[in-house]
Amino acid sequence: MASFLRQLVAGPRRGHSEAGLDLCYVTDHIIATSGPSHTYPKLAYRNPLDQLVTFLDAKHGADWAIWEFRAEGTGYPDHLVYDRIRHYPFPDHHPPPFSLMPRILASMRHWLHGGALDGVGGSVTEKRHPDRVVVVHCKAGKGRSGTASVSYLVAEEGWRAEDALARFTERRMRPMFGAGVSIPSQLRWVRYVDRWTRHGKRYADRPIEILEIHTWGLRNGVKLDVEGFAEDGKRICSLHTFQKKERQVVQGGAPADGGLSDLVWEMAGYSSGTKAPAQAEFADATNNEDTATAKPANKKEEEAAAAAADLKPPTKSKTDLITEQPTQESTASASRASTFSTSSKLSSASSRKSEAEPGGMAVLFRPATPIRVPTSDVCVAVERRNRTHKSIGLTMVSSVAHVWFNAFFEGNGPEQGGSPDADGVFTIEWDAMDGIKGTSRKGSRCLDKMSVVWRFADTGVSSSGDGGGGGGGGDIVGAAEPAALDTTTAGPDDMEEKDIGLRVQSPASADISRASSVLSAELPRHHKKGPASNDADDVVALESVKTSDAAGEELRPEATRT
Repeated sequence: MASFLRQLVAGPRRGHSEAGLDLCYVTDHIIATSGPSHTYPKLAYRNPLDQLVTFLDAKHGADWAIWEFRAEGTGYPDHLVYDRIRHYPFPDHHPPPFSLMPRILASMRHWLHGGALDGVGGSVTEKRHPDRVVVVHCKAGKGRSGTASVSYLVAEEGWRAEDALARFTERRMRPMFGAGVSIPSQLRWVRYVDRWTRHGKRYADRPIEILEIHTWGLRNGVKLDVEGFAEDGKRICSLHTFQKKERQVVQGGAPADGGLSDLVWEMAGYSSGTKAPAQAEFADATNNEDTATAKPANKKEEEAAAAAADLKPPTKSKTDLITEQPTQESTASASRASTFSTSSKLSSASSRKSEAEPGGMAVLFRPATPIRVPTSDVCVAVERRNRTHKSIGLTMVSSVAHVWFNAFFEGNGPEQGGSPDADGVFTIEWDAMDGIKGTSRKGSRCLDKMSVVWRFADTGVSSSGDGGGGGGGGDIVGAAEPAALDTTTAGPDDMEEKDIGLRVQSPASADISRASSVLSAELPRHHKKGPASNDADDVVALESVKTSDAAGEELRPEATRT
């Protein structure tokens, strides 16, 4: 029975014939696996930790170590894996704080090249140790593990990003079941790692300020929220929710809705998938279903590709912003060129009053004071709500989406010797934004396009290297503290995430833009615990994953042993 449940949860993942486990060899020295467990009830449907350790001991002796990325809790104590574990936790379905990436990659390199696991001592060699392996895991062994694995191949093994993504998809995913790394923001981070590597591995994490957010094709009832990392990246916190007084409709006429049928289709989950949207970075490579040729780049080929490619990202023009219509109440500058005709008029006051959060063809969000984000990583989340009559007391959340970007890279920091532009504009289209729980499902359309105007909040600092070449980055190899281990019946997997659906109206949730921000306001059916509920999401997320051996061959479920 336990074996059947594990196969059900693993679903599309390839199991290893000798171990009966959900794991794959991305390369001969990188193993990706889903998060193991050592206690019931999760032991019944996840990789048994003792079996995983037995397998690793038998195959790799004392030359294996674990890198785990679960902000929801590792799921087991360190001593059960001989304390051979490194913790770099960050939230599920999101990219890591970029400041974590050099530490992850440097620590993996140190171990694979013969160094001690704690980063101190050991005989580090230029060539990789022939026997050392790293075992990466998050919850499903896909998004977070894939981001780290692909980034290592790009930064330390000389792979092209496209080939590394294709390899991970080939080894981790069943044919025709989508991409290994499919979340647009995680793919954007892979692009950042590629640029960081090509330009000397220099990075400086600095606070930024959000000055304005410009939206086009904004639907009625949409709220915007600016978020950032907290607790060293283990949590995401809301920094500012835009109020009605901070919203200016420059050109009215909110686009029509997509219709109830579209929302029902989205709520049913039919449009969700594990493929990266076509507008995302490296979408063609990570979605490639014919990935048998994925291989590390030859040095000469890599140099030729680098010389032929325009490595500097396209400049975001500040003129591609909304120009406010001059009014008696407005004191804003008219210096920016407008993408709309100057004949455009403000929406009438009566039409704006009819909507608590009015939309329009061009809507400008400007906070009363600049929104300070403590790091260079920033997330903008959008949510659309449709309220029923107050006597009913329900709100329908019909759309949820978000996007992460890093100002150092959007300001061309790598290409400018570690000195990014002092300010800039990040632009994203709706179809390229992140969906719900790592899928492409976002609900009905909130907007057509969004531009975020940002600037650095300090005067600039010296950028640091990755710790491998004597940069000023401090203890780059050092691991973070593990996330708190939840020992309740619900377990660490039961963290609530944003989703579409009905919510209970309450004064506490009236001005909060995150669908799941007020947990006490959720309808009872949204409180999910155990394998039949929250881990039902795992079945969806993992139904496309496979188990493969060191040669990349898929192993059939009937060939696995318990």
